Amino acid sequence: MTVSESKQTASRSTAAVEKGTHVFEIVGYSLEKGFGAGHFVRSGTFNVGGFGWSLRFYPNGLDDKASVSFPWIVLELMSNEAEVRAHWGVTILKLPSGSLGSGWSMAHPKVFNSKDSSRSTRFRLQSEAELKASGYLVGDCLKFKCTVMVTKGSQLSEIREDSEIEVPPSDITKHFGNLLEDMVGADVKFSVGGDTVAAHKIVLAARSPVFKAEPYGPMREKRTSCVTIKDMQPAVFRAMLHFVYTDSLPCMDDLKGGDYHEMMRHLLVAACRYALDRLKMICQNILAKNLDAETVATTLALADQHGCERLKQVCVEFITSPDEMEAVVATQGYASLKRTCPSVLVDVLEKTSRLRKI
Repeated sequence: MTVSESKQTASRSTAAVEKGTHVFEIVGYSLEKGFGAGHFVRSGTFNVGGFGWSLRFYPNGLDDKASVSFPWIVLELMSNEAEVRAHWGVTILKLPSGSLGSGWSMAHPKVFNSKDSSRSTRFRLQSEAELKASGYLVGDCLKFKCTVMVTKGSQLSEIREDSEIEVPPSDITKHFGNLLEDMVGADVKFSVGGDTVAAHKIVLAARSPVFKAEPYGPMREKRTSCVTIKDMQPAVFRAMLHFVYTDSLPCMDDLKGGDYHEMMRHLLVAACRYALDRLKMICQNILAKNLDAETVATTLALADQHGCERLKQVCVEFITSPDEMEAVVATQGYASLKRTCPSVLVDVLEKTSRLRKI
């Protein structure tokens, strides 16, 4: 089994985010203290990621249940019918310098949903005494800086591995095809039906055990010795050489219908003659897919002669088909098959007999 090396690929998913900040200043802090727990001061609405947000400051705490009253800061999603994934954080600014003080960093993400209580999230601040001692509550003023980072899906991109160098596909058959066309270094000539065709002994020997015996046997006398090929058309020999050099069939767009199928039959004979097993299978496959009433008997005789059992089986199945048998029997090819290969008809008759019993 041949395993080709697969190309390594890589991709990168980058979170698409939008970040925004809002500074909220409380002036007259002491005036908000006398209204009890649950009273709050709201900031203006600010936009981040296409959604509206606001802060609520509770100077006396959220409710009366706590034994010690701590101020709270709450971030609320103001947009309706919205669900947003976001990170958020709040920092108290020192007055009057405005430098950053204590606060909650951008930690775990929060899913805000405007339809329920998850539309807001909160953070407990230091006590009023601690705020004053730390220099945050100065001149009856308190200032916050809130940062919101909204996650807006992700962007997928392909990346090239720095250590990977792309290797182009193999083009060895192209170079061997050029070698056949240019004939540089050719050291043997073939005379085929009046045409002279040059080739390279070493290439022929590597591809065919028959050619391997011939170039280093009868063809070894002279560097440019000419070997006569009998019973083969020049076009067939050239097509076979093209396969020997490139492992593929040449372009045959100029051959239509019966001419193309006739070429395949001749190539099948050539493949058997020079033990080119892959070419033999290619020709069988093409012939099996293009059977018709006029040519199936000829193809069957050829398959029987050269031991192509699968092609022979396909031909027998075609002939014994109720829709085709009458037309096949009326052809000259079938009459010739009866004269030259009567044993083959036994298979056809046995197949027909089995079908009738069914």
